[in-house]
Amino acid sequence: MKKGRTYGAKALVKTLEKMGVEIIFGYPGGANLPIYEALAFSSIKHVLARHEQGAAHMADGYARATGKVGVCLATSGPGATNLVTGIATAYMDSVPILAITGQVPRSDIGTDAFQEVDISGITIPITKHNILVQDVKEIPARIEEAIHICSTGRKGPVLVDIPKDVLQEEFTLLPAKEILLEGYNPNSVGHPGQIKRVAKIIDQARRPLIIAGGGIVSTDAFKELKNFAEKTSIPLTYTFMGKTAMDNDHPLNFGMCGYHGKLVANRAIDQSDVIIALGARFSNRHTISSKTYPGHRKLIHIDIDPAEIGKNIETLLPIVGDIRQILEKLLGIVNPGNHQEWLNTLRSIDEKSHEPVIPDTVLTEVVVMRLMQEYIKDSIVTTDVGRHQMFAAHEINSKSGRGFISSGGLGTMGFGLPSAIGAAIGLPDTEMGLNIIVLLMNDSKLGMITQLQDEFYKSGFDISPLSAHIDFVKLTESMGGSGHSVSTQKELRKLLADDSLQKGFHVIDCVIGKDEHAFPMVNGSSIVDVVEKRGK
Repeated sequence: MKKGRTYGAKALVKTLEKMGVEIIFGYPGGANLPIYEALAFSSIKHVLARHEQGAAHMADGYARATGKVGVCLATSGPGATNLVTGIATAYMDSVPILAITGQVPRSDIGTDAFQEVDISGITIPITKHNILVQDVKEIPARIEEAIHICSTGRKGPVLVDIPKDVLQEEFTLLPAKEILLEGYNPNSVGHPGQIKRVAKIIDQARRPLIIAGGGIVSTDAFKELKNFAEKTSIPLTYTFMGKTAMDNDHPLNFGMCGYHGKLVANRAIDQSDVIIALGARFSNRHTISSKTYPGHRKLIHIDIDPAEIGKNIETLLPIVGDIRQILEKLLGIVNPGNHQEWLNTLRSIDEKSHEPVIPDTVLTEVVVMRLMQEYIKDSIVTTDVGRHQMFAAHEINSKSGRGFISSGGLGTMGFGLPSAIGAAIGLPDTEMGLNIIVLLMNDSKLGMITQLQDEFYKSGFDISPLSAHIDFVKLTESMGGSGHSVSTQKELRKLLADDSLQKGFHVIDCVIGKDEHAFPMVNGSSIVDVVEKRGK
């Protein structure tokens, strides 16, 4: 930027342009209105959400689909607090979003002014960093720092809170200085000695296993992972966040592990002698308990965040660094592997596990997902949270990449549609007329709650039925979309085969059966089962 007079909001927008921001998802209010004035004269496009939480999820979906930083904007007070769930969602799943909030004028801070809230204090536990800018001259530097922090190391959300009077204040803009953040220097290269030790352990392993986590997706290390697995002939299982780490139909890929995982994936963990965990944080949905990883095996944990290594599961050999760079180095020094006997063992287990037989006429969540994939190709799939999310984790045959988006760590209800909007906007050559199909799994109840009741409370009570009927066809049409309702496989096939479904916004109300439960209950694949059998 050249030296000259400007004001805070304009400097903010110009800095965002400089940093490559193309889209902002937001909702206006009194405290952030100066930013909207500046955006009116900017190349940055603004997407007006109907609620700030939706704006945060749109920014999240945009970031997950593109790998870029997603930006959301809200006003002070309730506008800022409405972002909190979206920020927490991004934090739990290591998604780079920048949340910018307007704040009451500096003279009003601390007086309980109208729509005043300490959003910086509120979001300390759910951001990588947050900043209250009280000097207009600091705006350019603070925005550059925020984008740098949220997009490097372990990625995640950063919040910048700016009082309204700072946004309106004029000042002389000076040339930007190099970003120097004392104490913030993520290690990306990995310790060379540790990398050599890992290669030696892998070469000596008889039953090695890769656990691919969300870190593979965050670093776009898809090619490196595939090359490493194929050279070493090591089978792979993935966490929920690592679903798209490798093609789901790759012969070395044995599916999702964990609480809702496949039987073969959990048995692979149990029977392995070496585990190479790549960008996986061993959350309770993945591990259930420390008993899942008994001490007879060697655990190698590679992660960009040193705080995650050894936090939940004891690690024999840690490497802190960028997974893509470390896999490249490992690929150059490991020997070609041959683990055919181990692979045959796992394939035998996989063949013995049975999925439920679904009648040809019944419309279920599994059927909906299978039919969708027959007719709709090369699309990004986003999910909401609940029983259908776990079915999607197993049934959606994803390729490696950024094509499957879901809230993993926080399990945020209401995430699916706004994240789909953000992802669609982020796709190349996409205009604001978006092509989105919503498949609504309508079983007239809270399906996952029903499953939990049946499994853990023996149906002693039932809080899950949804008694109020909503006409989703009319609701969709009232908002300018196209609504459809189906209750049989034949009806859904006919609808999905219609080419007009590929353009515009569609909601398909799929009236499904009422007694369908998600994994692991349908096929006995629970990791709990593996742990319990070991203990007997």
